[in-house]
Amino acid sequence: MLPMWALWLIASGVFFLGEIFTVSFLLFWPGIGAFLAFLTSLLLPENIFIQVAVFVISTILMIFFTKPLVKRMFKNQDTTSMNNSAILGKKGIIVKEIDDDNPVGQVKVNGELWSAIKSEKAKPIKVGESVIIEKIDGVKLLVRKP
Repeated sequence: MLPMWALWLIASGVFFLGEIFTVSFLLFWPGIGAFLAFLTSLLLPENIFIQVAVFVISTILMIFFTKPLVKRMFKNQDTTSMNNSAILGKKGIIVKEIDDDNPVGQVKVNGELWSAIKSEKAKPIKVGESVIIEKIDGVKLLVRKP
C-alpha cells in the first residue's frame, strides 16, 4: 500500500492535470489543497485526520477568497456589443428603394446588407439616400430618414 504522502501527491497531480482539460479554473484549488495535505503528511505522517482537515479547509478557503480575485483578473474588458442591437441608431444607405409598391427594400449598414421597411408615415426612400436604423423587427430593420 502507498504511503499517505504519495496518495496526496498523486491526488494533487490528478487535480492539476484535470485543470488542464477544463476551463472553469475550479480544479486548481483542490490541487493546491492536496499539495498542502501532502506537505502536512510529511510533517505528521500518522495523523490522517489533520491531513484531510488541511485539504478540506485550505480548498474551501482558497475557493472562497481567491475565486472572486481570479474572476476580476480574467474579466473580459471588451465592451463591444456583440448582438444586432449594436446597429440601432446607426446610419445606413438604401440600396433597394422602399416605397408603397415595394414595402421591403434593402439597406447597407456597417458593410452588411439588411432587409428594411420604412416607418409607417415616412415618404418613399430612394436608392442612395441615408437612413437611421430605429428598430430591428425580426430580420428586417425599421428605418427612417434623418
